Amino acid sequence: MNVLAKDKFDTLRIHAGYKPEDHQFASSVPIYQTAAFGLSNTEVANEIVQGKHPDRFDYTRDGNPTSHVLEERIAAIEGGIEAVSVGSGMSAISFTIFNVAEGGGRIIAPTNIYGSSLDEFRNFFPKFGINFDFVDDVNDFDKIKSLIQDDTKAIYVESVANPSTEIADIETLAKIAHDAGIPLIVDNTFPTPYLLRPFEFGADVVVYSSTKGINGHGNTLSGLIVDHGKFNWASGKFPQFTEEEFTLGDEESDDHESFYSKFGAAAFIKRIRVKYVRLLGSVLSPIDSYFVLLGLETISERLDKEVASATKIAEFLRDNEHVERVYYSGIEKDNSLVAKYFSKGVGSILSFELKGNEKNIAKLIDNVHVFSYLPNIGDAKSLIVNPSRTTHREIPEEIRTKHALNNQVIRLSIGLEDIDDLIGDLRNGLEKAFD
Repeated sequence: MNVLAKDKFDTLRIHAGYKPEDHQFASSVPIYQTAAFGLSNTEVANEIVQGKHPDRFDYTRDGNPTSHVLEERIAAIEGGIEAVSVGSGMSAISFTIFNVAEGGGRIIAPTNIYGSSLDEFRNFFPKFGINFDFVDDVNDFDKIKSLIQDDTKAIYVESVANPSTEIADIETLAKIAHDAGIPLIVDNTFPTPYLLRPFEFGADVVVYSSTKGINGHGNTLSGLIVDHGKFNWASGKFPQFTEEEFTLGDEESDDHESFYSKFGAAAFIKRIRVKYVRLLGSVLSPIDSYFVLLGLETISERLDKEVASATKIAEFLRDNEHVERVYYSGIEKDNSLVAKYFSKGVGSILSFELKGNEKNIAKLIDNVHVFSYLPNIGDAKSLIVNPSRTTHREIPEEIRTKHALNNQVIRLSIGLEDIDDLIGDLRNGLEKAFD
């Protein structure tokens, strides 16, 4: 099937990026489980390594047909110019930050983000000359504007915060970024491109831990970086895209190229592939690409059911006597950002603060049986975790306190089980937690 750009999401998620006639007419995308590919002859080999045969591959670290289908499909459903798959969501975030701020600079980011992301931003990137200016409220626009300096290279946000589900006003943040000549980077892991496409609101680069809702089955690690292809990387603020790159030129003919001169609007994503994936090697394996493709085929049906169940569970918890507060923006009727960005719901993840103390937390977790106690989200199975002790343990208490992320907070990832069984499991666990 020849998929067209005008085709809608549910067609693209199944067909985009794949032509069966190019793969022995296989109905499913084949798993090209090989480290390297034949080069035919020396003349063709020279042309392949020079990028003159985009449909040919030489080494899986540089590209693989199975992963290429995934990348083409994600770019199509996201509305981007190109995508790159990597070995994990943290690789996607790390490569993106390094690529935009290579050589040093500053990034603006909120503090209410995934624990490993904040740990990396606070304690790791500064060792490479990349520093972060943090805001506690992602939509404090005056504060963000005041933080922009000459060496600020980007604004980074999560579209839906982990685990509070606060929503970033992407359109306004994109305008602030673009007025300052910098890109907006959005981690869209929670909603997935089914519930939100950040490029439609001005985002420049989108990253995913596709381990989560895109794959949806908890059986592989994977990450994705998608480039909108609209940002001007040749402004002079990002010299890494306009300086001559030896591997892009031809030494024998004395030709010289930069990523921008060779790839234009695709300079950012091409540099991710050529420099970061190729040289640092966080490659997504062909079989893992296949798993993500399989999950992507059912993403709409999965998310529709999970969002509906998450909404009912949030409402149940809101009315439960043992629950202090529920954090799920999907049930906030007066939240204008929900109406603006999430017509199909904000996602399958919610959190709540339990009354009592950590003994009650432990008893609740020990007495649920449908929910699995493990640190993941977006699985077909429903999951429960105490984030301050697990997924967000890297965050200092003073920051967690600002976002009500105390030791009494529980995060739920809602899966595909029967909603009555899920609510019954929570009701039983809550009763025993306070028995």
